[in-house]
Amino acid sequence: MNHTTEIILTLAGIALVHGLIFFFLTRKSRLIKGKHVVVTGGSSGIGLWAAVECVRLGAHVTVIARNVPLLEKALEELEKWRVRDTQKLQFRSLDLSKSYDTVAKSLDDLESEVGPIYMLVNCAGMAICGTVEDTTIADAHRLMDVNYFGTYYPTRHVLPKMKAAGDGIIVITASQAALMGVYGYGAYAASKFALRGLAETIAMEARHRGVTVTLALPADTDTPGFENENRSKPEETKIISGSGGLAKPQDVGRRIVQDALKGSFFSILGLESWILSILCVGMAPWKGPLLCFAQFYLLGPLRLIGLVLQWNFQRIIKGCAKRRAQQS
Repeated sequence: MNHTTEIILTLAGIALVHGLIFFFLTRKSRLIKGKHVVVTGGSSGIGLWAAVECVRLGAHVTVIARNVPLLEKALEELEKWRVRDTQKLQFRSLDLSKSYDTVAKSLDDLESEVGPIYMLVNCAGMAICGTVEDTTIADAHRLMDVNYFGTYYPTRHVLPKMKAAGDGIIVITASQAALMGVYGYGAYAASKFALRGLAETIAMEARHRGVTVTLALPADTDTPGFENENRSKPEETKIISGSGGLAKPQDVGRRIVQDALKGSFFSILGLESWILSILCVGMAPWKGPLLCFAQFYLLGPLRLIGLVLQWNFQRIIKGCAKRRAQQS
């Protein structure tokens, strides 16, 4: 049996296991009809379409972002998906990264007006690309402020209330960069790795109190944020990350909500993301015997595939460096 056949059979086995897990582990979803859902970063992209899915399921929805004109447009979109006249749909303009006290007061005010927050979907974030030495200290701080603290502040505020209620859902949106470091994503990946650590900790601290946490791991998605990200991407990063194509924000937002309502720890879309979640599972929370069996069975073969990918990444990096040297 040659290497090509072995790789094809391995990938076929992975696809089969993926399908079986999806079929057998489809759990009954919790209902959010009439409950209050807050979506940060909800003015566009993944956050907007996660909010749309929550509206479609009958929830009261608040979207939070900074840009008021974009929030107004987002609210118009949400109104199109309203299923009940009694649904409360609104927005708040807020910089989630500046002050915990400000975030806490704003969320308290929202709960007074709309009701207790049952589900918090953290989608606020940004990306600045560049090698470690080319990323300014100010940009590194900005990434941590927006991506990490912009999630930590609202999560910290709602978590004790959810524990006290004995029920609640928290979504933390990271990216595939929370699972592996990639050329040109140094400071960005660090902020996303931090979110994975936060999600795993909350899962351990809150599970026995009825609160679930879902870590969303979207691949490159066709959003305004992705357009901005591309402006600062090194050539190497564009080549490495561009091979997987672009997901639609509608599909990603919908999947995140669906996975969160099922209580899944990882929210992934597509075979590539599923493979990466298996390969980088680490000490992620238990989610049933079938998934654990797949992780045990596939880690070895996937590690070999991962090594091939790493070799290819290094080939790309060396090729780009060689071209720059020839042009200089």
